[in-house]
Amino acid sequence: MGSFSIWHWLIVLAVVLLLFGSGKISSLMGDFAKGIKSFKKNMAEDDASMEASATDKQPSGTIPGPNAGTTNTNANQSTAARQG
Repeated sequence: MGSFSIWHWLIVLAVVLLLFGSGKISSLMGDFAKGIKSFKKNMAEDDASMEASATDKQPSGTIPGPNAGTTNTNANQSTAARQG
């Protein structure tokens, strides 16, 4: 009762082929394979983009200032006024 014999699997296969037809199953498998290829391609692109972004970052020993990355000229002017 724990395992199925070859006859059980043949009957299941025959029912599936009758319900879906061989053309539908082969197109479904083709779509599945395209999905896997697309997934692998995108994973490879993500790895490459992560490596590229890691080389663009600052060295790990530097600490950015309080206005790092801002383009606000008012903040830069007020910092210059405090220093001067």
